[in-house]
Amino acid sequence: MVNINELVAQAQAMQNKVKLAQAELSKQEVTGNAGNGLVKITMTCTKEPKKCEIDASLLNADKKEDLEDLIVAAMTNAKDMADEISTATMEEATSGLQLPEGVDLPM
Repeated sequence: MVNINELVAQAQAMQNKVKLAQAELSKQEVTGNAGNGLVKITMTCTKEPKKCEIDASLLNADKKEDLEDLIVAAMTNAKDMADEISTATMEEATSGLQLPEGVDLPM
């Protein structure tokens, strides 16, 4: 027999964990880099850009395309790291809800 009160309490506890996890992710930063560190992009795990560092050796017209490619690569690297941390954090926050057999939550 399903105890609906217990299930609601578990869902509310999970919702609180998710809110805390989201707040944590908005503060946690990752730094992606490209070109052996010539370009570094720092962003939060909610993908809010915070900082861009470019080595001075790339700041000339001859290397414009290289610089553009490295910025994109560093952003992609940072995004991938943020995704990995975000996924792990949210999986942890949403674990533990004990649904009775045959009961699924819509996702």
